[in-house]
Amino acid sequence: MRPQRVGVHRIDCRGPGDLSGVQALIDAGTLVPADIVAVMGKTEGNGCVNDHTREYASMAWSHLLAPHLGCTPAEAAQRVALVMSGGTEGVLSPHFTVFTRRWLEADAPARHGAPRLVIGTAHTRDFAPTEIGRMAQIEATAQAVREAMAQAGIQRVQDVHFVQVKCPLLTSTKVQKALAEQQEPATRDTYESMGYSRGASALGVALALEEVPAAKVGDAAVLRDWSLYSGRASASAGIELDHNVVIVLGEAPGAASPYRIAHTVMRDAVDAASVRTLLRECFAIDPDREGHDSDEALSGRLVNLLAKAESSPDGLVRGQRHTMLNDSDINATRHARAVVGGVLASIAGHTALYVSGGAEHQGPAGGGPVAAILHVEDAV
Repeated sequence: MRPQRVGVHRIDCRGPGDLSGVQALIDAGTLVPADIVAVMGKTEGNGCVNDHTREYASMAWSHLLAPHLGCTPAEAAQRVALVMSGGTEGVLSPHFTVFTRRWLEADAPARHGAPRLVIGTAHTRDFAPTEIGRMAQIEATAQAVREAMAQAGIQRVQDVHFVQVKCPLLTSTKVQKALAEQQEPATRDTYESMGYSRGASALGVALALEEVPAAKVGDAAVLRDWSLYSGRASASAGIELDHNVVIVLGEAPGAASPYRIAHTVMRDAVDAASVRTLLRECFAIDPDREGHDSDEALSGRLVNLLAKAESSPDGLVRGQRHTMLNDSDINATRHARAVVGGVLASIAGHTALYVSGGAEHQGPAGGGPVAAILHVEDAV
C-alpha cells in the first residue's frame, strides 16, 4: 500500500456555520480542499435530539467542499467523513479538527522508522428504524471499522488508537413508521435512542478491534452488559444522517505524517492522572513542567484531545454522590461534557477540545476513552 501523509488542523469558529477560518487556510494554500478526508467538529448546541447545529455545520462544510471537489454537496458529504458533535458546555470552545491525507508514491523512501498517524474512513448502509441499537448496526459498524483500517494501512488492531463514529437516532416520525409496519424499535423514546445507537456502534468497534468476545455481543447486551466496552470507541448520535460514518485513527510505520497518536481510558470523569500518564509515557511530555500558556510547548504541540464523557450510571464518583442524573433542567450528558472538558483543559492548556457526551460501552461505566494527537518536530 502507498504510504500516506496526514495533516491535522484545529480551527476555531464563531458558530456552527462559520468556516471563515477554514477559508482563510484554503486561501493561504495551507489547507487543500481535495486533501480533506475527515472533519470532527464541536458545535454549541445542546447535543440532544433537537440539536440542529450538527446538521447546520455539516451542511456548511458540504457546500464549502462541493465546488472544490467538483461534486454536489450531498456527494461531498459522502466523500468526506463529516462528524459533528453537539455540546460545548463549560469551558469547551467550538471548533473543527480537520484531517487531510495525501498519498505518496509507493516507492518513496522511508524517512524515519517510527510509526506515524494514519487515517481511514468508511460509511455503513442506511439503517431501518428497527435496526438502530441492535445487532444489525453492531455488525455493520464492525465491518466499516475493518474497511477503514484497511484503507489506513493498519494491519494490527493494537495500532488503532481512536475510532470516531457518527450514528443516527430515532425521531418520532421514524418510531411511528416502524410501529405502523408492526415493527418494534429498540426504544420508543427518541432521546434514549441516542444511547442505543451510540452503544451499538461502540460494541461494533469493540467487536472489530477484538476487545470483546463475539459470543457475548448481541441485542440483549446493548445498554445492559456494561462489562462489554471499547477502550478506543467514540460514538456521537445525530439527527442529520441515517447511517454510520466511521473514522479510524491509528499509527503505521512508513507514514510520513508529522503527528503521532496514543490513547488511554479515563476510569471516571475526574481521572486526570490517566491522561497525564499517557502524555508522559507515550510522548515524554510532563504537563506539570510544560506549563499551560498558549505559547508554551504543550499547548503548541498537543493538537487535540479526543474524549468521551459520561455521568456515572450508579450515581457516584469515587464513592460520593453526584446529581447529574437527577437534574430535570440540564441533561446529564451536558454536565458530563462540562466536567471532563474542564479536567482536560487543565492538562492541555487550551479549551478547543473534542469532548463528546454519552459514553455507553465506550470505556468503563462512568469513564471513557481519550486519545491525544501530538505534533512531532522530527517528522518529515
